[in-house]
Amino acid sequence: MRSSRLTHARLARFTLTVGAAALLVLTVYAAQKTTVLEYKLPAGRSLTYQYKQDQAQVMEVQGQTMDTQVSNANTVTFKSKGLKDKNLLLGATIDDITLTATSSMTGDMSPDMGGVKGKSFDMVLSPLGAEVDVTGAEAITYGISGESQNISSQFKVFFPDLPGKPVKVGDTWPSSDSFDQGSTSMNIRSASQYVNTLEGFETVDGMECARISAQITGTVSGTGNQGGMDLTMSGTSKGKMVWYFAVKEGIFVKATTETTSEVSVDVSAAGMTIPVTGTIKSEIKLIGKA
Repeated sequence: MRSSRLTHARLARFTLTVGAAALLVLTVYAAQKTTVLEYKLPAGRSLTYQYKQDQAQVMEVQGQTMDTQVSNANTVTFKSKGLKDKNLLLGATIDDITLTATSSMTGDMSPDMGGVKGKSFDMVLSPLGAEVDVTGAEAITYGISGESQNISSQFKVFFPDLPGKPVKVGDTWPSSDSFDQGSTSMNIRSASQYVNTLEGFETVDGMECARISAQITGTVSGTGNQGGMDLTMSGTSKGKMVWYFAVKEGIFVKATTETTSEVSVDVSAAGMTIPVTGTIKSEIKLIGKA
C-alpha cells in the first residue's frame, strides 16, 4: 500500500514537472515568435474610428495667467479604394465633428463646424502606416477667432507606423512624424520621435492584437505676427502612447496618448518672453467595420 502511495506521489511530481517544463517551453516560444505587422485594407473595406482629444494650455503674460481649453471629438470613416502605387488609397469621410475652445481671457471661442461635417477627401497610406498624401484634408477649413484653419494636422499622424521587419516581444523600432498647424497669422510646426516596443499580445474585440507602447519626445517651433509684433516660439514635448494593431486583419484598433510640452514665445519688439505649458490627452478607437 505504501509502495502504491509512493508511486502515485512520484507520478504527481513527475506530471507537475513535465507540465511546468511544457509551460516554460510555450512561454519561451511565444516570446521568440516573430510577427509581421502590415496594414491590409482590401478595396471596399470600411473602418470607422472615434477620435477624442483634450488640450489644456497655460500662458503667463506680464504676471497674468491665461488658461485655454480645447476639446475635439469626431467620427471618421475610411473606405479603401484599392491600391495606388503599392500604397492604400483611402476615401475619408467626416461623419461627425465638434470643437470647443474656451479661454480665461477671451471666453468661448468655439467655431461652427457645420461646414466640416459630412465632407470627404482622399488620402494615401503606405502598408507601414506612413501618411503619404493628405493634401485633400487641407482644403477642408473652418474659422476660429476670425482666422482660417484646416483639419489636416490630425490626419497627418492618424495611423501609427509599423516596423517594416518581423518583430518579437521586446523588440523596438523608431518612427517619427511632423506636421504644420496654426492659423493665417501663426504657423506652428510639431515634430515627434517615437521609440516603439512590442510588449505582447491581447484580444481586443475578438481580434488578436499586438500591444505596443511608444515613448515620445518632440520639438515645437513657430513664427507669426500678433498685433503687429513678430513672434517666434520654440520648445519641447514628451509623452507616451499605447496602441493596438490587429495582426491577422492588418488594421489599427485603438490608441491612447498623453503628452506635455514646455514652450517659450519670444516677442522681440517688446523685449518679452512668454512661457507656455500644455498637456494633450487623446484617444482613437475603432468602432465599426464593414
